[in-house]
Parts: sequence; C-alpha cells; structure tokens
Amino acid sequence: MSSTTETSPARRPLVVGLDLSLTCTGVAGEGWVDYIRPKNLRGHPRLAHIVDEVASFIKAADLVVIEGPSFGSGVAHRHEDLAGLRVMVRHACWRRGIPYALVPPSCRALYATGKGSGSKAAVRDAVRTLYGIDCDGPGRYDQADAYILCAMGLHHLGQPLAVLPDDQRRGLDGCQWPDVEGLAA
Repeated sequence: MSSTTETSPARRPLVVGLDLSLTCTGVAGEGWVDYIRPKNLRGHPRLAHIVDEVASFIKAADLVVIEGPSFGSGVAHRHEDLAGLRVMVRHACWRRGIPYALVPPSCRALYATGKGSGSKAAVRDAVRTLYGIDCDGPGRYDQADAYILCAMGLHHLGQPLAVLPDDQRRGLDGCQWPDVEGLAA
C-alpha cells in the first residue's frame, strides 16, 4: 500500500502598498491597484472613512508598506491631518497584528526609476513597463506609488516582482522594515 503526500507550493505573502493622502489614497497588491477618495468629507469623518477603507484592503495582509512623509511638499496646512492619518493607519495595522514598513518618497522613486527625484509620471511609466500594470484616470499617480510600495515589500521579503539593476534596488536600503521572519519562506 503506497501513499503519496502532495505538498502545495509556498504561498506568496500578501503585501499591500499604501500611498496615503487626504484626497486620494492609492492602494495596491500584486497584480491590482485601487484608490480611496473621501469625496466631500473633511476633518474626523474624512480620516475615519479613509482608515475604514484601508482596513478593508489590509485585513488579510502579511505586510503593509506605507509611504512616509514628504517634508518638502509645501502643504503645511494639511501636515497635521496627514500625519494623523499615517498614525491611524499604522495603529490599524498594529491592532490587527500586521507588520508595516515605512518608505520615504525618495526611496520609492529610486526603486521605481533609479533616481530618488524621479517624477510621479516616471514612477507611473515604470509600473507599466516593469509590471504591466496600467494606472490611469483619477488616482493614477497614487496607484502607481502604491504598486511600487507593494513591489518593494515583496522584494524585501525575497520575492521580487521584477529583476532590477543595483541602482534601483538601493531604494530598499533607506526604508524602515519590520521584523517579518518567516514570511519570505
């Protein structure tokens, strides 16, 4: 009597990239992009709406990769709410036991384009060229940024979505990565 034991291939970790914004948050996972628009909401209702929507996207995530602040963006009147949104999303991850990474915008651009000062359009073009993902319409740049963040997270876990030159891979170095031992297996 013989028995065979079938083993299923290891599941790729579910990584979700988030380009948080008060007006249009980009969300992405391997092979897909989306966005969250709070429409006419302001203040606490807007923050609650975005966090609730983000929570629906990350509920099964193994790792969430969040774009960090852009200190030179010139939107001083919104810095407090945007910083609050970032903290609220990080807290939502923490409450669910989901590790999260923080990626400076220059590292995201470097990973996508080879230049830390790469434009939003260049990042969007890189997402199309490298990964075959079209980011069009409202939220196109936010979606592209989120997709690069997802790709960075998978690359950090040893499962890159594309082969990249050394200058682009250096974008992984300046990020705050959580301890995710066992996810790369």
